[in-house]
Amino acid sequence: MRRLGTIMAIILLAAVLGFAIPTAIGAITGFASTQAGEVAVVRDGGLFDDNGVRQVLDPASGLTWTGLWSDIHPYPAQQRFYTITSDPKRATALGVDLVTTPSSDGVNLGIEGTLYFTLNLDRETLKRFDDGFGTRTFRGQDNESYYAWEGDAGWAAFFGQAVRPVIDNALRVQIGDLRCAELVPSCAMLDSGAELEPRSSNANVAKVQAGVNATLERDLPQMLGGAFLTGLRFNLVRVTLPQDVQRSVDTSLAAAAGVAEARAKVDQAKAEAEANRARQNGYDKCPACAEIDKLKSLPQGITVYAPGNPDAVVVPSR
Repeated sequence: MRRLGTIMAIILLAAVLGFAIPTAIGAITGFASTQAGEVAVVRDGGLFDDNGVRQVLDPASGLTWTGLWSDIHPYPAQQRFYTITSDPKRATALGVDLVTTPSSDGVNLGIEGTLYFTLNLDRETLKRFDDGFGTRTFRGQDNESYYAWEGDAGWAAFFGQAVRPVIDNALRVQIGDLRCAELVPSCAMLDSGAELEPRSSNANVAKVQAGVNATLERDLPQMLGGAFLTGLRFNLVRVTLPQDVQRSVDTSLAAAAGVAEARAKVDQAKAEAEANRARQNGYDKCPACAEIDKLKSLPQGITVYAPGNPDAVVVPSR
């Protein structure tokens, strides 16, 4: 009972100090376990041990002997996602970053999309991952240093420094091969005298998406030193224009709409004039037809119709 009370005190102290409970248990008692959504790499840390990898704990493992004073490095075992946005307000959250990249004609485009991936759970691969990335720290968004296994903040710090540059480069290459109007059709309005033509950017968006996926599959293992991330799938949601450019496009679209409306009115007036001329020509050739049409246009219920009289039409009141 005294040993159990000591263990509980250590766990409580670890929680207060912000340490992971499995790490505290493993270090002091020699036992550790994992939750359903995590896997753990155990490194020796006893007085007579080296600091090598001792074992790997599978997701949802029971309480397992890991040796006294061992270090427990828990990593996410479920699918993760990394979101990129063009909205600075959304970029304040963990795992959500602001990304912009220029098109071939120099327009700085905002990117909205999500990368889905899973940490490779192969035991030998996990050991190599922990050797390469679990034993050093990464700087997070709050300018603090974290290990990759220190919760969401640690994982985000690792991802931001080790993986995001590869994603940014892939997007820069793919977006840089296309003009702004090929990804955002309204961007064509920025060209002097250009008119907005019906077109779809879906094929080009799909092309960028496929190109990014292929690049990440090839480049990430090379940059990280192994196939540590699997199931990579980038979904490009949309491409946005900078705010000042979007305002210019909106102004151009409004002006184009006004021109189109004016042209429509001119065309309507021409059509009406042409119809009136044709109607008059018909009346010139058939005066009786004019009288017939005149009678047809009279209101219903008249009692008097006297052509030439100022009071030619009289409709009884009710």
